[in-house]
Amino acid sequence: MTRSTPKARWRQSWDHIAAILLICLLAMTSQHSHAAGIATCTGKFPNPVTDICWSCILPISLGSIPIANFGGQEDIANPGSPVCSCGVNPVIGLSIGFWEPARHVEVVRKPFCLTSLGGIDLNPGLPAPEAARFTHAEGDGDGGSFYQAHFYVNPMLYWLEVVTDFPCLEKGSFDLAYLTEVDPLWNDDELTLILNPDAVLFANPIAIAACAADCVAASQGFGIKELFWCAGCQGGIYPLDGQVPYHLGGVRTAVLLAQRLTTKMHRELIAWGWHGTPGLCGPYFEPVMDKTAYKTQLTYPIPNTEKDGGRCCQPFGRSTVIWGAGKEYPVRGEDFAFMLFRKRNCCVGF
Repeated sequence: MTRSTPKARWRQSWDHIAAILLICLLAMTSQHSHAAGIATCTGKFPNPVTDICWSCILPISLGSIPIANFGGQEDIANPGSPVCSCGVNPVIGLSIGFWEPARHVEVVRKPFCLTSLGGIDLNPGLPAPEAARFTHAEGDGDGGSFYQAHFYVNPMLYWLEVVTDFPCLEKGSFDLAYLTEVDPLWNDDELTLILNPDAVLFANPIAIAACAADCVAASQGFGIKELFWCAGCQGGIYPLDGQVPYHLGGVRTAVLLAQRLTTKMHRELIAWGWHGTPGLCGPYFEPVMDKTAYKTQLTYPIPNTEKDGGRCCQPFGRSTVIWGAGKEYPVRGEDFAFMLFRKRNCCVGF
């Protein structure tokens, strides 16, 4: 029996240490690569020519009568009379209705990632807020998720100067209006009750069951605005934060969070009402959002410009099973952006 020399034993021990270090290094590299994949910031500024479904502006109405509609675009009720008046010294005008592309919402995994601005990382060096997370399913249930979201002012018709000297267009430029990364209410279900204490009234099986009717209505047209606590086929609108208990695909979750953030903007009086008879002479406070006043169009990662039944815009609450299929793909296609077409009624004076 041969004895190993001290030098041989030292070399054997070093080989063991080197193997352990190599395994640790490979594990750290794998974890880093996985984290980098999750934190990827990608995006694209929406091309007004190829990425926007302009038929969503329709129908244009005069009073309650549609005067321009192609492809059977969906609409809500307009003021009955074609004649209107505004001002202290009333100016007589015509009541015009249309859908104005004026807001933009994006739902992202990486904090401060501006997908709609080409994937710019806006992180100012503050302590990193919570990034996207996906919880594993428990038993036979579905896992949940969390995303950050951003709200933009985007009066596209005005800054493109598609129509000049038309008084019914909101004047302004593309602007980032809201970041959930700096909002402590966005990642805390209990803290967000400060903003929506009425959620306690609808946290029961009867109120949630009513959302099935809202889903059916949204799938055939617009949701039921009286069921303001429902998000149609996406479930309940509350809480108004980024926590989603059931993650059934990125597109479905992104649509739900886009509706939540828009509802939150109305509750904080950042977004106002522009439709109906009260909107003929200007915007008005609408702390409880009328979800039937918005149509959405996916602009990223794959613009939804293909018409389904003549339409490529979806009201809040409509099922994503058909139009959302194939719109999500790994790494670069897991952040989402939507153009919001807002119902606008306006009194155009002579």
